[in-house]
Amino acid sequence: MTNVAETVVEIIKDAGVKRVYGLPGDSLNGFTDAIRTSAGVTWEQVRHEESAAFAAAAEATLTGELTVCAGSCGPGNLHLINGLFDANRSRVPVLAIAAQIPAAEIGSNYFQETHPQDLFRECSVYTELVSIPAQLPRVLEIAMRTAVEKRGVAVVVIPGEVFLAESAGRKKSAPIRATQSVVRPGDRELRQAAEILNAAKKVTILGGAGTEGSHRQVLEIAEKLKAPVVHALRGKDFLEYDNPYDVGMTGLLGFTSGYRAMEACDALLMLGTDFPYQQFYPSKAKIVQVDLRGEQLGRRTPIDLGLVGDVGDTVDALLPLLDDRTHRKHLDSSLKHYAKARKDLDELADNDRNRQPIHPQYLARLVSELASEDAVFIPDVGSPVVWASRYLTMNGSRRLIGSFSHGTMANAVPHAIGAQSAFPDRQVIALSGDGGLGMLFGELLTIRQNKLPVKVVVFNNSSLNFVEVEMKAAGFVNFGTQLDNPNFADVANAMGIHGQRVEQPDDLEGALRTAFDHDGPALVDVVTAQQELSIPPAVSAEQVRGFTLYAIRTIMSGRGDELVDLADTNVFRRLFD
Repeated sequence: MTNVAETVVEIIKDAGVKRVYGLPGDSLNGFTDAIRTSAGVTWEQVRHEESAAFAAAAEATLTGELTVCAGSCGPGNLHLINGLFDANRSRVPVLAIAAQIPAAEIGSNYFQETHPQDLFRECSVYTELVSIPAQLPRVLEIAMRTAVEKRGVAVVVIPGEVFLAESAGRKKSAPIRATQSVVRPGDRELRQAAEILNAAKKVTILGGAGTEGSHRQVLEIAEKLKAPVVHALRGKDFLEYDNPYDVGMTGLLGFTSGYRAMEACDALLMLGTDFPYQQFYPSKAKIVQVDLRGEQLGRRTPIDLGLVGDVGDTVDALLPLLDDRTHRKHLDSSLKHYAKARKDLDELADNDRNRQPIHPQYLARLVSELASEDAVFIPDVGSPVVWASRYLTMNGSRRLIGSFSHGTMANAVPHAIGAQSAFPDRQVIALSGDGGLGMLFGELLTIRQNKLPVKVVVFNNSSLNFVEVEMKAAGFVNFGTQLDNPNFADVANAMGIHGQRVEQPDDLEGALRTAFDHDGPALVDVVTAQQELSIPPAVSAEQVRGFTLYAIRTIMSGRGDELVDLADTNVFRRLFD
C-alpha cells in the first residue's frame, strides 16, 4: 500500500525538490518517515520552524525552483509564518506542508488546535485544508503549480492521520516546473512608450528585481536613451556590474547620485521594480512603468503609462521604436556626480589609523574584497543591509539576497542555511547584526549539526543600531535598544564552530581571511562603531528637526556623552582624515 505521505514525497521529487526544511513533530511523522525511506529527497532539520521557511526562501531565490518547508500542528507550523511572509513578498516559489490535528477534532478546541488555512492566507498565493485522502494529490499539484506560476507561497494543511491513509492514486501529471513564456505589451502601447521617451530630453532608468536575466537589454536601452541607470536594492545583483551607465542606488540606503539622477530627469523608465518610497520619486517627470504583474502598475507613484511585460521581452520590442540619441549631458552629469558620491563613500571605508571601534564601512569593504567571485552575501535587516548595499561589489556571479521586502530581523543565518544546503561548495557569507543573530541564535547549532560551511560575520555594536538611527531622525532619545552581548566568538567555539573576535582594525583582514579559508563553519565577531550614521541621500526638513530635537533631549536626559561619541565617529574623523 502506498500512503498519502509517500505520494506527496514522490510528487515533490518529480518537481525537482531535493530538500525539505523543518522540525519534526507527531502530526508530521507520516511525512518525515516517507522522506526517511525515500531516495532523492532529504530532511534538513533546523532548530526553529521560522528558519525552515527562511531557508526554503533562500534556496528558491537562488535556484528559481520550488522549495519545501514543513511544520507540525499548531505552534509548529505557526512558527513558519514570518519566513513565509518573507518568501511571499520576495516572490519566490515555496510550498509549506502544515500538519494539522486529527480531522475529527477540528472545531473542538483540541490540544494545539489552530486553523492554518486561515492563518496563512495573507502570506500565500494558495492555501487549502485537505479533509479526506481523496483530495490528494490534486490539491497538492494545484498548490505547487500556483506557487511556481505566481511565484509565491502555497500552503497545504494535512491532518496527521491523512498522511498515513492509503493514497487514492491518480494518473501521473507532468512534473511541475515553471513555464517559460514571452510576455510583452501590445504594439500600440509600445508606440506610446516610445513617444514619451523620444520626446524627453533627460531620461533616467530605475531598475529592480524584475531586471534579473535582462542585463543586456537594460544596457542597450540605456545606450539608446543615453540614460543613467539607478537601481533599487533588489536590482543591485543584476544591474550594478559591467554597467557604464550605473549611478548607484536611491532610497533610504542609497547614494546622492541615484537620487539626483531621478530628480533631474523629465522621463523615468521603471523596469521591474516595486521601489516603495514615494518621497524618492521625481516630482515632475513623466513615468513609464514596466512590470510583469499588472496590479503593480502605479502602485507606488502616479504613472503616465503602464506596460505589462517581462523586462527583457519588452525592451527588445521597444528598442526599434526609439530614436538614437547623441546628446548625453544628463548621463555625463549623473556619472560625474556618482563618481564623487562613490569616492566620498569609499573614503569612509578605511582602517582609520587602527583606531577603535572599527567602522562598519571598512568591515563591509574588506568582506567584499576577500570574498570569492561567486559568493552569496546575506545581510541581516538593519545596519548590515546599509553597508552591504553600499560596499559589496557585484560581478554577475555573486548574489545579494535578504529580507528586502518583508524587512524582518534575524534573516541572515537561516537564509544562509538554505543557500549553503543548496550550494554546498559555494561561499555563503551571513552579515549578521548582533540583534538579528541573537534572535535566532540556535541556528548556529543547525549550521554545525548539518555541517554547513557558512561564514558568519557579526556587526557587533551592542545595539539595535538601525532602530537607534530612526529614533535620532525622529527626535527620540535612544531607549530600549542597548544589547548586553557575550563574546560571540567564545560562544561559537563552545558550539564547535571556528570563532574569532576582532576589536582592532589592524586585526580584521587576517581574521576574515582565516574564517573564509576555514574548512567548515566560522564566525567572526567584529566590534563596530555604535554611533555610525547612515544618512539617506535626501534628508527631509522633518529629519533635520528631529535630529536637533534628539540632541536637545539627549543632553537634558543626562546622556550628552552620546553626542560626543556621535561627533567623534562621524564628524571629527572626516575633519582630520
